[in-house]
Amino acid sequence: MDSKFRSLLTSETRIKVSSTLDNSVGKKCLTDGDPETCWTSQQGTPQSIQLSFPSPVIPRKIALTFQGGFVGTRCSVQVLPSQIGLEKPKWQSYSQIFPEDVNRRQNFDLPVELLQNGVESLKLVFEESSDFFGRITVYDLQLEGECL
Repeated sequence: MDSKFRSLLTSETRIKVSSTLDNSVGKKCLTDGDPETCWTSQQGTPQSIQLSFPSPVIPRKIALTFQGGFVGTRCSVQVLPSQIGLEKPKWQSYSQIFPEDVNRRQNFDLPVELLQNGVESLKLVFEESSDFFGRITVYDLQLEGECL
């Protein structure tokens, strides 16, 4: 994603998904860099991808490459703020993105004004799908930003 930010997806980033169609299209395929592999959800919405980071980050840009016809066309970006003090953080709505039903990579800038202390986790919640059955297929996921 050629920018002044660095990739926030490392071997230490934990990835959870709401569902997987089968083992050949699992979550590991989201970030393996192989254009031939993908993650495909089971049917039904919403579907989600959750990223948990080893230390606080400020996400700035996200890039997604979908399979046309299986696109999450309305996506809520949620964040879990970094814990400060003893109060347990709660998931917060952060942004909305609206991917097109196409095969090419799509880039989305994320707002930063709410995140001065960074986040522990980020969740993409696909509320709608271009697939009649609600399946989502992602070939590539990239996230860039700042590590705190």
